Amino acid sequence: MYPNPLKEKLRNGQTVLGTALAAPTASVTAATCKADIDFIWMDTEHAPYASESLEGLPILARQNGVAPMIRVAWNDPALIKKAFDVGAVAVMVPQVTTAEEAARAVEYAFYPPIGKRGVSPNWPNVAGVDWNHVIRTANQETVLIVQIESVEAYGNLEEIAAVPGIDVLFIGPMDMSASLGAITQMQDPRLQEMMKEFPKILAEKGIPAGTTLADIEEVKQKLSWGYRFMNVGNPMAFGVQALNGYLAEMR
Repeated sequence: MYPNPLKEKLRNGQTVLGTALAAPTASVTAATCKADIDFIWMDTEHAPYASESLEGLPILARQNGVAPMIRVAWNDPALIKKAFDVGAVAVMVPQVTTAEEAARAVEYAFYPPIGKRGVSPNWPNVAGVDWNHVIRTANQETVLIVQIESVEAYGNLEEIAAVPGIDVLFIGPMDMSASLGAITQMQDPRLQEMMKEFPKILAEKGIPAGTTLADIEEVKQKLSWGYRFMNVGNPMAFGVQALNGYLAEMR
């Protein structure tokens, strides 16, 4: 359970795949972790709950060999700290636009000497693992994912990528479409060109490129473009899609 190998996989150049948690319950988390995923995305940015509502779910994911990734609502030290303290292996920070904002995210995510995060995680006590060992080695496991979601942020990409401590840079296609003035138009040529160049730029910096998509053919395309951190839809949406196909056949 500890440490989770997500950071090691990224450092070794492996492609890591995950999916989104459809509902913050133990049964849904356990079922989702039965899939062959590296991480499970627990979203507290757009979902109507925060880290405290997750309770033991990150620990349950850890016990199943899956890295819990919590997306916080903002680049806020209190939110980032609570996400890690409840058991996240990885934290995703949305709407990062400048290198200065990225540096603050690193400061909030890591313990000294890398950052300045306050020390007193709760999850090791709940999980029954060595509290002191977790604290002393936490920086070796911690994964920080920074989201690039605007034209301005994309323009600052090389400066953001130069900030030490970032493990993944993640392009948010929906928000980027909005920033381009083509909201929800996911195949807009400008967006697709940005997404194609994104992993090329980051490869020169040695940072994995990430994104999230639901269409399997598009996921395959993006992986062929060099993305190494991919969220693949969510099981509920895929399940409904499959069920509709079965129902249509039966009717």
